[in-house]
Amino acid sequence: MADISLTADIGSADMATADSPHYLRALTAMADQRAVVAGAAIYTDTGIKLVEKGARIDSRLYDRLVQHKLREPIDRHLSIENPVDVPALLAFAQALMEQEVLPNILAEALGSAARLLAPLRSLPLPASMACKLTVMRDQRPELFQHSLQMMTVTLFLGVKSGLSDRDCATLAAAALLHDLGVLHMDPAWSDPDHKVVGAQRKHLVAHPITAMLMIRDTQSYPRAAELAVLEHHERMDGSGYPRALVGADITPMGRILLLAEVVAAFYEKYDDMPAQRLSLMLRLNHRKFPSALVAHILPLLQEEVVRESTLMPLGNDAARQIDLLADAFNYWEQLKAALAPTVATLTQTGKPPVGSAYAFMDNRLQALHKVLLEAGAHPRQQGDLLEQLRGDAIGMAEVAMVGREALWQLQSIVNATHRRWPQLSGRATPADAAVADWCDWTMRNL
Repeated sequence: MADISLTADIGSADMATADSPHYLRALTAMADQRAVVAGAAIYTDTGIKLVEKGARIDSRLYDRLVQHKLREPIDRHLSIENPVDVPALLAFAQALMEQEVLPNILAEALGSAARLLAPLRSLPLPASMACKLTVMRDQRPELFQHSLQMMTVTLFLGVKSGLSDRDCATLAAAALLHDLGVLHMDPAWSDPDHKVVGAQRKHLVAHPITAMLMIRDTQSYPRAAELAVLEHHERMDGSGYPRALVGADITPMGRILLLAEVVAAFYEKYDDMPAQRLSLMLRLNHRKFPSALVAHILPLLQEEVVRESTLMPLGNDAARQIDLLADAFNYWEQLKAALAPTVATLTQTGKPPVGSAYAFMDNRLQALHKVLLEAGAHPRQQGDLLEQLRGDAIGMAEVAMVGREALWQLQSIVNATHRRWPQLSGRATPADAAVADWCDWTMRNL
């Protein structure tokens, strides 16, 4: 596989591995809570000494550090009280398997937690990586837990694929470190109400490259780990990023990481029936994910579905839910089409004013469109599926479950619209009338 310019989107490799203001802020904030000491003097790239050897690091140094480009990453020579090390990782992973559903399922499938975690004991963890994981643990605990959970999935897939303990240790390292680039991004991106645009979007797309370069900079991990981290958002059909690789161009470990990322994310995002949601998504999007690896995950999910026996009657309502969802989307498009000439005469852009009920409604419905399309659960994707699932009670229950969730989202859009614009019933403008008509139709039919 030929290399391409991996840093094209974010500048030079030096820039990619440099300490960002966001990472320096998190590190110095952590240092206010635990002792962090410079094991060597810290210099700028022009040779100016900023911090003496043996000096205590804390948030008072942030302004000084952020004003300069450092000669080398700050965490290369730091001594940290109670850092994340291999014994700590083993303890965290053990606790995770006792507390969280997904790691527990994986450990049971392999026979024991010990078998799942055995490769972790030989994990290389140089000082700079231990520091980054410690910052993640203390300042971004949700990111740390995600990395641990993803690590358990990668180890499960590695063992099931017949990889050696050494290769599984490489996988564990790649999973734990795959989101290092996120530490260098503005934490606001993780807020679901925060829209990532412009430069923030560019850095989000580039974070696998940033993490890969940081791992490469340590010279402590095999190239397979670097590439796996780089590829953890790729897809088998070429729809992923950052390089839009297709099929065989993705390395074996990269395929494991990209599937593990999705599996872990579903269990983190959904408290309500994550196994059913994930099972349906994987089957509907079979071209995106490596089938040989998915085959190790689906049986576990099916067992979870069977345990939830109360789901079975839901399948009887699947077709009605799909039709209702399609009708709701179609009715809004009809209202928009009828209103388009009026909107065009009122605004130069031909779009409704930002902040209006009409714009809010359209944005929320378009977002729901996108979510359903990405999950392979949009009404126009489900016609053939219902025929394929005829007689499959579990599959039909999953379709109905997704439909129920989507209809709940429609209800929440109506509720939010009424709450923000209680005067809509007066239909003072054509746009208000369109929104009110859609809300009334939805309330009548849900």
